[in-house]
Amino acid sequence: MQAMHPDIERVLITEDEMRERVAQMGQAITRDYAGQEAGIIVVSVLRGAAIFMADLVREIHLPLEMDYMAISSYGSGVKSSGVLNVQKDVSSDIAGKHVIIAEDIIDSGLTLSKTIEHLRAMGPASVQVAALLHKNTSNQVEIDARYVGFEIEDEFVVGYGLDYAERYRNLPYLGVLKPAVYATVDGQ
Repeated sequence: MQAMHPDIERVLITEDEMRERVAQMGQAITRDYAGQEAGIIVVSVLRGAAIFMADLVREIHLPLEMDYMAISSYGSGVKSSGVLNVQKDVSSDIAGKHVIIAEDIIDSGLTLSKTIEHLRAMGPASVQVAALLHKNTSNQVEIDARYVGFEIEDEFVVGYGLDYAERYRNLPYLGVLKPAVYATVDGQ
């Protein structure tokens, strides 16, 4: 087991727990989409969901395509601005296909709700969400996430693709970042 990073207050979800839950999510998607005529496209919202998507698609035992979107709404802070900036759109033609958005975390839900609207405008057969994490926060936009890995409390988490200032993505577990690490940025 890898030693805990010194900026981490505590490990919230271990590497083994993560691996087991992602496998269960992949099995559920395989069951739900078995026999579907329309193709499946799993879309990762970069950069945070890239690791999650890589593990998830290996657990889906159906033909599928992978695509990526680069979207930002955070800037350098720790709270979403609510303004969607599509830096890279999907490359695939998603019309008539089943789209599964692989999302790292549902926080405010603002970015994800706008992403869903954006993709639905392209005419897919369906758009579903597979979110690794759903954070319980106040004033959250309602998101119907069909597949959710873990429900977590409102804490700042990093690891397994999630970052703070582009750091900590490579941690194999999900950890709670020490508030002292980010307190000076947003005046907390």
